[in-house]
Amino acid sequence: MAQFISPRPLRLQQSKPRNPLVAPSLMRQAGRHGGARKTQRQSAQRALRQELQRHSDQSP
Repeated sequence: MAQFISPRPLRLQQSKPRNPLVAPSLMRQAGRHGGARKTQRQSAQRALRQELQRHSDQSP
């Protein structure tokens, strides 16, 4: 006589819950933060150096 073997209950793969911090972080991009001040300072120093150099060249 054949025995009836009941099928095992199906276990559905449940996905992990989504991390709410991942989606916003994917939208961010790395880059410089306010480099304009540094550029202005460097150009001002360069202009001052050139002006002092011109002034010292013109002095007798």
